[in-house]
Formats: sequence, structure tokens, C-alpha cells
Amino acid sequence: MRVVGRGGERVKAVAYVTEETDRRPETPAEAEGTTGLFTALGKMLKLLRERAGLTQKEFGQTVGYGPDAISAMERGVRVTRPELLEKADELLDAGGLLKQAIPEVREAMKKARTRHPEWYRSYAGLEAEAVELHFYANQGVPGLLQTEKYARAVFGQRRPFLSEDTIEKRVADRLSRQQVFDRWPPPAVSYVLEEVMLDRPIGGQAVFKDQLLNLLRVGSMRNVEIQVMPTRREEHPNLDSAFNLLSPKRYGQVAYTEAQGFPRLITDPEEVRKIADRYGIMRALALNPMESRALIEKKLGEL
Repeated sequence: MRVVGRGGERVKAVAYVTEETDRRPETPAEAEGTTGLFTALGKMLKLLRERAGLTQKEFGQTVGYGPDAISAMERGVRVTRPELLEKADELLDAGGLLKQAIPEVREAMKKARTRHPEWYRSYAGLEAEAVELHFYANQGVPGLLQTEKYARAVFGQRRPFLSEDTIEKRVADRLSRQQVFDRWPPPAVSYVLEEVMLDRPIGGQAVFKDQLLNLLRVGSMRNVEIQVMPTRREEHPNLDSAFNLLSPKRYGQVAYTEAQGFPRLITDPEEVRKIADRYGIMRALALNPMESRALIEKKLGEL
């Protein structure tokens, strides 16, 4: 898997950001006025699912989504994609009711834009269109892998405290970003996760058990590789902050880092190359995806 993109156009500026605002989206379609459609579809989906006697987990397993994703769709937080409506119409015996909404959903998806704080918009746009995404995480589970309850626990433990309204908006924001996994063709995605985070049950054992199950679920996708860096490794090229590496369609590779609440979007080719080189070394030192999966399953069994 390519980590450093050497060809193509490069963005020349380096952006530094030092302040974050609390303005976050409640739904992925809020900015373009399509909230009502996805909220109505979500309510309809929930009604049909419950009428069929299926739990969110059972329904999700049948259509290829986790229970948190189904919950988000039913609340209008996450876009209900045409492919899911097609499957759900048959499975839930909707008689064409859900299929009828597909043209409107496709049109709404063209308009839909997730509303992010000013400092985050550049990164969010790049992430949404990236053909490759690579993540190194050393403290908590990365946002794109988080379950709804884990994300809520993370934001609920922030200091200084966030208001309940802000927490809910940020959880909705985080879940909406996970639509990147629904794209076709899918992006190539890889993770290097420090083993220590598999021993930190944020939110309590029940929440963390579901979170580990979600790691296994996402890790089983054909386009996703999750690797764990063992704590007892004697070598490590990045005893520093977590980072993301993205390869957008229109630009060369970019990097994103955040430390103590201060985010930084890096587009300078030389800086990005250094981060990408470190990431390549970490992938070589980490457990391979199969070994990593076995370790996650072992940690899950210990809960």
C-alpha cells in the first residue's frame, strides 16, 4: 500500500490552527436543508424494523452495518444510502415504500455538506474525498472507528467540561464522518493503534466491549487494515502525537496532527514525507492485520 504520493499537484501552504469553536453539525445534511428527508426516512426505517421484530444489531448484520450506524440513520444523523434502502425494502417487506425515496436521497446526497468549524473544514473536505487514509493513534480509538457510546464517553470526559448540547453535536459530527466507509469505490484505509488503548476501557466495560467488536467489524472490510503496535516493542520512530495521512484526489498527500487541542493541517511536501516515512516504519514494526485481530479478540475475551 502506497504511503507517500510523489506525483501530482501539491498544495503549497502550511496551515496552523490554534482555536476550536463549538459549532458542530447535528446532521450530515443540515447545511443544505435536507435534514427533514433523512429524519423522516430514519423514522420510517425504525418503524419498519421494529414491525419486523428485528433489533438494530440483527438488522445491521443483514444489511452490512453496525448497530451504531443503524441507530444514527434512524435518528437522521447519518445519511441512509440508496443501497441500504434497496436491501431494507426487501428485508422489511416495505412494498416499495423505501425504494421510492431513492431518487430523492441521491439528489439530497449531492447537496448534503457536513458543517464543520472553520478551522476543520479543509481537513474534513480532504478526508471525505481521499483515495487513501492512514492513521496512527496512541491514546484513544480514532474517530472513524468509534462507536456512538464510546464517542459520547470521550467527549463527556473532556476538560474543561462540554455542555450536553455540544457533546451531542460533536458525537453527531463524528458519526457523520464515518460515511467515508460507505463510498464506492472505497478508499484504502490503514491504522496503526498502540496496544495500550486496547487496555483502556473508556466508557466502562460494556461500552468498550462494543468498541472492540467494532474494531473487528471495520477491520474485516476488504479496504481496511488495522495493525496493533505492541507495548513491549523496543523500537519506535514516533514517540510523539497521533497523526493522519490523507491522499486526496486532487492533491498530493497531506498530514493532520493535533496536540493538546491545537490542530495542524500540514501540506508542505517535505514535512509530509517525514511523517509518512515514520508511518511506514511503524507498520513494519507493528503486528500484521491477522495477528492484530487475534490480539483484539484476546483483549475482548478478557473483558
